[in-house]
Amino acid sequence: MRSDLLKKMAMAMMLGMMAFGVVACDNDEGPAEEAGESVDNAVDDAGQAMEDAGDNIQDKAEEQ
Repeated sequence: MRSDLLKKMAMAMMLGMMAFGVVACDNDEGPAEEAGESVDNAVDDAGQAMEDAGDNIQDKAEEQ
């Protein structure tokens, strides 16, 4: 049950990151583009951290 929830959360994060990435894509290069890339990287890092945390929770739950 918990792993299903974690999988759904991870999928939602991935879809959100992809949607944000599509919206953030533009050919203009300047301060706004750099800021957008910074936000994209932060969102990617947060998504990866969440996925890692979910994996750790799942591993700990399976140990018990």
